[in-house]
Amino acid sequence: MSLITLHEVCKDYYLGEVTVEALIDVSLAVEQGEYVALMGPSGSGKSTLMNTLGCLDRPTSGSYLLDGKEVVTMSRDARARLRNRKIGFVFQSFNLLARTSALHNVELPLLYSRDISGRQRRSRAKEALEIVGLGDRMDHHPGQLSGGQQQRVAIARALVNEPAILMADEPTGNLDSRTGREVIEILQGLNEQQKITVILVTHDQDIARNATRTLVLHDGRVTKDTTDFDQALAALHGAG
Repeated sequence: MSLITLHEVCKDYYLGEVTVEALIDVSLAVEQGEYVALMGPSGSGKSTLMNTLGCLDRPTSGSYLLDGKEVVTMSRDARARLRNRKIGFVFQSFNLLARTSALHNVELPLLYSRDISGRQRRSRAKEALEIVGLGDRMDHHPGQLSGGQQQRVAIARALVNEPAILMADEPTGNLDSRTGREVIEILQGLNEQQKITVILVTHDQDIARNATRTLVLHDGRVTKDTTDFDQALAALHGAG
């Protein structure tokens, strides 16, 4: 059984009397341990697909099985519980609490777990920061860290719940190219060494090229699903 299975998923938004079809009949499967890039022009449906896969949005129709559980019929609370267990998120803007140390930022997702003690919470947060190379910056606040270090804290926070899937939405968008490459190397390492499934939204072709599979979206549809990045580029630019 695939980790993720979408079958004819549609997502509509209603703006007054206007219906916007953000996703149209999307069917795909993602296996545990894959590294997938989502690409497409602005407005193509990348973020909607990411939000759907991340259980932040519920499809309007179709079926979405996450680890065998049907997401479409779940309540908001049930989706939140599944999301917290299975998925870690990394965003372009880091989303860190400015007045809180790196360690406390990473601990935050564990505050909702009643079966984890304060000591365990701190231990897991420290371990996650060490994985991303920030074992010596645990007590620093975001303002004392570079952009790349802040994104490493955000990755550690996404890892602390030991998710099966790491979802990254333009994770290098606010970073210079060298720092961006370092962040992508961390994601690659997590994928290769810990077999965490990585799903990445990016406009950057050099970043997307690191993925082993690319989905190209146009107008809410997946127009190319390929392991050949040159084919993905051709589809992205309308040649395939």
